[in-house]
Amino acid sequence: MDGNTLTVNIEEPRYDQSTYSGRAKHFFITTNPLNLFVSGKTLDEAKDVVERYRKGEIPPDLTEEKLWEAKNLYDSAFHPDTKEKMFILGRMSAQVPMNMTITGCMMTFYKTTPAVIFWQWFNQTFNAVVNYTNRSGDTPISPKQLGISYAMATGGAVTTALTLNGMVKKMPPIVGRFVPFAAVAAANCINIPCMRSKELLSGIPVFDADGKRIGESTRAASSAISQVVVSRIIMAMPGMMIPPFIMNSLEKKSFMKRMPWLSAPIQVSLIGFLLIFATPLCCALFPQKSSMAVANLEPEVREKIQALPNAPGVVFFNKGL
Repeated sequence: MDGNTLTVNIEEPRYDQSTYSGRAKHFFITTNPLNLFVSGKTLDEAKDVVERYRKGEIPPDLTEEKLWEAKNLYDSAFHPDTKEKMFILGRMSAQVPMNMTITGCMMTFYKTTPAVIFWQWFNQTFNAVVNYTNRSGDTPISPKQLGISYAMATGGAVTTALTLNGMVKKMPPIVGRFVPFAAVAAANCINIPCMRSKELLSGIPVFDADGKRIGESTRAASSAISQVVVSRIIMAMPGMMIPPFIMNSLEKKSFMKRMPWLSAPIQVSLIGFLLIFATPLCCALFPQKSSMAVANLEPEVREKIQALPNAPGVVFFNKGL
């Protein structure tokens, strides 16, 4: 195809986002851990291609395939609202390598209080970075608010893990292996709303079908954050619910008794394999570009939108990840 006649809508992902399979294909690309190895220069070049295309500046040698390659890199590294390059460990492409390591350690070293405190703290610190990096909207968060949110999130996770550990001491050993998941699930319900509390207070941008910003809504923020909490909890389930049964069985084998040090690498590898699929498949549970009926918005926002010429019946917003 001649570059000058290229007519591709890159404001929407390449695959149909109204279907689960289309969203899954999109996230398999953007959460690919190999994206972490792409140089900053290449990412900036991809951003340049995307921004120039949006302005109608289409080089003669730009093909549809090259455009989508640039757009995929752009989506994996740049925030959809602020357009800024995201911190590398906060990108969704870092989820698999980081979570396989952290989750593997949480599930290997879950018996002692110091280990539980350290790994739950480490996990929630990483989650706080991810939640802040992938927040919706472009409103800055003050250092004070960020600090309070971080303290609440990490404190809640550690407290939950220690409380559950104390409760399961008299139960069968395999029950204790599920404590990390219960703590992570509970912590997600604290961490994500805390790190995105500014959205709940001030609202997130809502747009019409043409992408024009027409207001900010706290109800849209609540919907966005709820969807992310659900998808993150389900994302953690395969890697934290399946390995306990496998490891409980393996540790009874003679070779594991002779080489107990194998437990951590086997568990980390198993979790990594599961996360390669769980991460994109769970990111795809809800559309990235979510929608809400104007009738369901808070009254003042609804009235403002309904007063517009050709007022839309539905608004759209970025739910974050």
